[in-house]
Amino acid sequence: MQQEFADARSGPVTKLNVFGAVHPAIGVVSPQHADRALSALARAFEHDLPCRWLYPEEDQYAHSFPIFAKAFGGAAIDQGTALASRDFSGVALWMPPGVGPNEEALAELIEKSIADSRKVDVFALFAEMGRVHPIEPHWYLPLIGVKPARQGNGIGTALLRPVLEECDRSNLPAYLEATSARSIPLYQRYGFEPTTEIMVSGCPPIVPMFRSPRWR
Repeated sequence: MQQEFADARSGPVTKLNVFGAVHPAIGVVSPQHADRALSALARAFEHDLPCRWLYPEEDQYAHSFPIFAKAFGGAAIDQGTALASRDFSGVALWMPPGVGPNEEALAELIEKSIADSRKVDVFALFAEMGRVHPIEPHWYLPLIGVKPARQGNGIGTALLRPVLEECDRSNLPAYLEATSARSIPLYQRYGFEPTTEIMVSGCPPIVPMFRSPRWR
């Protein structure tokens, strides 16, 4: 099934749509719009506590977070499974089973962008995130964000629903890490449940959440 926005120059373009019917204001991010999607995520996470623990300085955050987002979840864009609203006010980097973060690129970024005095703590955080990550096949959502001015308008729900419906059709679980207490109830409404709490090296709490597929 092929689907694209009416004006492909201003919004994401879908290739093969594996999700069935996508919300009319949501499309799959094409590679030529990758930078726009990563910049939108940087705006969405600029007040996120764990992200600002990683990059506390404004200039450091503005420069490094889009690079981090690409390493952490950019494979979703390559796979054609990253979703965005037409105006890129919301972006979700969904990664299908068998696809994960670019660990080599993440390690290289940490070495280049984190002060020597903090590198051990940052590497320890990502090691713990990897330790608790599910090993069974699953859809992974490393990053989902909506720009502050557009929050509360249902964009986050529209970015979640297509892949969760695909999870149910395919009988596959989904997994994410919640980085704010406010987001946890939203994810719970869609079937995610906390599995533990990650508190490493002074980073604000991160809550891994797992969703089992629902019978249709």
